[in-house]
Amino acid sequence: MSDIALHGVNLSGWLKLEPWITPEYFAQAQVLDECAMVKSMSKQTYTDLIQYHRSTFIGEIDFKNIAARGFNAVRLCVPFYVFGDAGPFTSQFIGCADYVDQAFDWADEIGLKIVLVLDINPGNEGELSEYVPEFSSFNTYKHDALKTLSALAKRYAYRAALAGFELAAHPRIQKTFAFKRQSGIPAHLLRNYYREGYDIIRSLAGDDVLVIMPDAHEPHMWRSFMASGNYKHTMLDIHLDHFDEYFEMRGALTTQTLLATSKNYLHAAQKNGFKLMVGTWCSALPGLDSAMTPEGHIAQERIYMSDQLDLYRACDAWFFQTWKTQGRLSGWDARHAFSSFERRMICA
Repeated sequence: MSDIALHGVNLSGWLKLEPWITPEYFAQAQVLDECAMVKSMSKQTYTDLIQYHRSTFIGEIDFKNIAARGFNAVRLCVPFYVFGDAGPFTSQFIGCADYVDQAFDWADEIGLKIVLVLDINPGNEGELSEYVPEFSSFNTYKHDALKTLSALAKRYAYRAALAGFELAAHPRIQKTFAFKRQSGIPAHLLRNYYREGYDIIRSLAGDDVLVIMPDAHEPHMWRSFMASGNYKHTMLDIHLDHFDEYFEMRGALTTQTLLATSKNYLHAAQKNGFKLMVGTWCSALPGLDSAMTPEGHIAQERIYMSDQLDLYRACDAWFFQTWKTQGRLSGWDARHAFSSFERRMICA
């Protein structure tokens, strides 16, 4: 694996549907998420829809445009059902391994790198357990998750485009507040899963491929983890696009507060000793000031974005959220958000 920093975009909403990326599908089906969509449609109707979407939403031209814009990598979340009926998970969802194959073909051709993320959320499964019984707890599907990770490693380990494997997407650690236990996965179980995932990747893909682990929004808990010299080319993923708690803020103070929060979070994560990847970030600001013009809001987003680019230069990788949205969402769609930035600002 090269020491060149990875500067890229997420390909969110491609292999699995996301309502904030392609809202028209959900409005037409009158549902809020893909699980409900699968339940409300016949299998053939859903199959036709998802296959049409996957074949048209992202294509080779997108990969070429990503590279032309100055990015050198993409982060691709691969759903747990990537191999469809071939397993190990079986569900009503439709597999997508052929599209992952295409992504590697396109990336190999133009020199882009790919970070593959196994899109599972230990301790944060939400309503998925209602549709896939195995997801009632992480212990019931951990073995199948590791089998899926193994199958991905066997399939893509020696593709030129592969940068690394990320072992999960959005895990949540179990906590206790005022004698009440908050839902999530016990920290030791998540650590054990990370160790087992690391061993699988190393046994099948060698020592050069990155093994990336989400910090589960707990930047302080990884300081002594994998501290021995037996673990190589590891990276901690921190997500810095969460601003819900600042939703009522307005004006320049919002930008300053969000940037300071990201800086403090980054500094806390750096103390763990891992290489760092900002797996998702955006330039969206929580709310519009009624006195601010649309042009002023766009200018403020650009300042916020530029400041973040400066901050994340201390990291070994970052991925903007995301490459494409149906409505070109300002602050989230890279085609819009980076439109006024020079290529050298991305490549630096």
